[in-house]
Amino acid sequence: MTGPVSRDRLISHLLATRLAGDVATTREENLRHYARFARRDPELLLGLDPFGGWTDAEVLALMARRCGVSADPFHRHGQDRIDPERTADALERLAEVLGRTAAAGGGVLLGTGHPGPLQPAYAAFGRALRAAGCTLRTPARGERFLMHASEGVRRCGLDYREHVGVLVVYEGPASNNRGEGSRSPGEPVHTHSPQPVRIALAALAESGETAPDLVLGDHGWVCGAGRLGLRAAGFADSNDPAVFVAEEEGQVDVTVPLDDGLRSDCYRLPTAYVLQLAGLSQ
Repeated sequence: MTGPVSRDRLISHLLATRLAGDVATTREENLRHYARFARRDPELLLGLDPFGGWTDAEVLALMARRCGVSADPFHRHGQDRIDPERTADALERLAEVLGRTAAAGGGVLLGTGHPGPLQPAYAAFGRALRAAGCTLRTPARGERFLMHASEGVRRCGLDYREHVGVLVVYEGPASNNRGEGSRSPGEPVHTHSPQPVRIALAALAESGETAPDLVLGDHGWVCGAGRLGLRAAGFADSNDPAVFVAEEEGQVDVTVPLDDGLRSDCYRLPTAYVLQLAGLSQ
């Protein structure tokens, strides 16, 4: 990618790739997730403990304002939207956060629940921040734990790919009765859980290390860190109301609304736009 990225070029890219505009996430899924969040479904809280009551109607109103979905409560089916102007605004706020972190030479923890689509974008942010003098933290690498999810208990591990924290699921038991070691992990998997970031932060505390100055990620990574009082920022889809609620309540600094499940190359131009504005282009 060559040349500066203008806001107009960014907006055109968001619409062309459907990162924003008419996104793939349906209205039915959005409303279903808003209702589950209002009922305090742990899968939708993403580790957040909201301060407010947050009814279905309040969540919808917030998402209309911060994300650009339809505010009409009678619009129940079909297409929904993410406003590309709101996405661009949030990317610019994210650039300010990264710029301040770089200027301070702060410690940064990266993590994603969308390892396929978003890990390369976070890795690019990490490379730029490290080049600017920041320290990328990778606590509890390889630590194994049990995760309790809707599909049952899973044997998991915390790993880092290009300094980006990811969840790995071990398909077999931790060991067998012949004393043989564990099976090799598969590829990183999608997760909403805040457990990985909690384990990472606990490892830092137990070793006497300072907490990171910024946690950059999505899903449970950003909500889990924000709940613990750390500066946090990242991406969220229109069906992830917890991250927008966290920003509204001051528990997360910046939430960028966009479709978080597209091909990884779709995020290259928005990433370049952020780094350009932050003065971190390489």
